[in-house]
Amino acid sequence: MDWQPLPKPAEIAENRLLEAILTGHFPINSSLPGERNLAEQLGVTRPTLREALQRLGRDGWIDVQHGKPTRVRDYWREGSLGVLAGLAASSHNRAPDFVLHLMEIRALLAPAYAEQAVQSGGNQIALFLEHYASLLDDPQVFTSADWKLHYLLTQTAENPIYCLLLNSFKSLYAVMGERYFAYAECRQHSRGYYDRLLSCARRKNGRAAGVLTRRIMQESISLWQTVQG
Repeated sequence: MDWQPLPKPAEIAENRLLEAILTGHFPINSSLPGERNLAEQLGVTRPTLREALQRLGRDGWIDVQHGKPTRVRDYWREGSLGVLAGLAASSHNRAPDFVLHLMEIRALLAPAYAEQAVQSGGNQIALFLEHYASLLDDPQVFTSADWKLHYLLTQTAENPIYCLLLNSFKSLYAVMGERYFAYAECRQHSRGYYDRLLSCARRKNGRAAGVLTRRIMQESISLWQTVQG
């Protein structure tokens, strides 16, 4: 039997606090209750609470300063990439255009790393893409395949920062990707991209790959807006 590890008390406390922040129980710029009071509310020890608060502070949800009340940050303006993962996993207080905003960021980055990757490693990219024409028409399959492709592109690109940025979005990519690929139109659109990118890779035409990727990313944004009504 595949036993799933039980969450640790600090993880439970962290998730409960995060839910309280996202539902507005602890609004932006409000102060959390004192440590003793908050620990009692959550049913955890104070050391466990401190661990949970440290995690939330690290990701940009709260501002923890010694001797001062813990403040709920304006996480849209003061948060870090950890906030993105939390927002993606939660159904509370997410901006209506959350997926769209993420797609716009990728539309800025992907053309550059696709061009570099195909120019310097076209053979490797082509070999990787050869089986993509036969991908199972399933949201999870497409999400995984799309992630693996972009991961390879960032690894093959000349600038290693691309890979670090993409890795920061890994958990987020899985959540948002399945929402995007839940639509047959989106899967079909990406299938066309994989086929044309394969052609660019075989020719080692990085410039064409960059132009293609820029157009496809913009079309993806329009397609998402269409399927969302």
